[in-house]
Amino acid sequence: MEGDEEYNDGNRAFLQALLARGTMTLQEAKPVLASILTVQEGEPVDSVQINQELFDSYLSKAQEALSSLDYDIKNIVHQVTKKRVWAIVNTTSDAMTQLATIHSAEEIAFVKRVLDAMFDKYNSSRLEAMFLDSMQFHKCCRAPAAAPAPEATEDDGEENHPQQSQQLRGLKSSEAETMMQNMVEEGWFERSAEGCYSLSPRALMELRSWLVDTYNDPDAEPGEWQRIKFCKACKDIVTVGQRCAERDCNVRLHDHCAEAFWRTKRDKNCPECTTPWDGKHFVGERAVTETEAYRRSKGHRGSRAGRSSGLMEQIMAPDEEEEEEEGERKSRSNLKTSNSTLDYFQVKPRDVLVLERFPAAYFDTAERQAGIISRHPYWYSCHTYDWDILDEKRPAFCIRRLPPPGPYHSSLLG
Repeated sequence: MEGDEEYNDGNRAFLQALLARGTMTLQEAKPVLASILTVQEGEPVDSVQINQELFDSYLSKAQEALSSLDYDIKNIVHQVTKKRVWAIVNTTSDAMTQLATIHSAEEIAFVKRVLDAMFDKYNSSRLEAMFLDSMQFHKCCRAPAAAPAPEATEDDGEENHPQQSQQLRGLKSSEAETMMQNMVEEGWFERSAEGCYSLSPRALMELRSWLVDTYNDPDAEPGEWQRIKFCKACKDIVTVGQRCAERDCNVRLHDHCAEAFWRTKRDKNCPECTTPWDGKHFVGERAVTETEAYRRSKGHRGSRAGRSSGLMEQIMAPDEEEEEEEGERKSRSNLKTSNSTLDYFQVKPRDVLVLERFPAAYFDTAERQAGIISRHPYWYSCHTYDWDILDEKRPAFCIRRLPPPGPYHSSLLG
């Protein structure tokens, strides 16, 4: 059996089925294609006769038909079921496509807060959860407080000052539950047996670039921990899988990629930091459910869903160290230094401060001359009597008053 060379009603029916489902696996496509061929050939066609080659031919025709509409058909292996999934994804993002949604502005804002919680709040170097349970997504219902509007002037028109009714108010608890259910039914989120919500394969394909642009730091140093990471083997995003035991290493593997990946290696050490890979450090839901605290709680008779949800929140909640590290990242992200070593900031009249970010090449020189460079896992700290540390958790950035404190400063600048 071969698909017709011309795009016909059978191809249209297949594309319509794919659009209606959002995603499709080979097993799901078999009865669809069998029904289409039964009508076309006028005799029964069993789904067992449908193979990958025939499926690929229909996918190729559908892909050609969609290309002029800025859509594409991509595939990815499901991180849990390990089945390959095909989906139609949007290849462009502009004002028109962003408006082309059946959801309200309130609902879209809620989903954005959910994604922020998944990939920002509950995604740290200590614990990469990237999912929410029912208790946690309910915390995303309320919209953040709006910034105060600028005072109106006589020259300002009404269009420059939208009414207060246009401010986002957030969703009610019942509305949030309905929205999460709708997102699951539409194929954007998935709900696990534990009642946890995470991004679906379709969403990971559609939002791949957006996730990287939104949650990764473009100015991060090579090897610095990032929120969105990719499988070392297949290069797709990892939200469920295995991670290196070294907390700040970025190497991740999907479960379905790990076995084949390690067969090609001489030893089972991380290819980046050489830390032994034990396969017991996880990304996703198991990062929580495989902890000793969670297993101990689930082992108690009479454990309830509410209790499990509260325990998840306790395990996933950022600790003080993580909050400090997050503050460092945001400070570095917000603090844009120029390509030169010095940036000048006029703090107040006659009080000029200089912000210095030491290039790596200068550390050895500074250490030899000062002899008091303290090493931090991520940064080098310069502690001298005439230097003030701008932020002890970010000591590569130092602040001092002009004029320069003698030869020590000039040696750093070369």
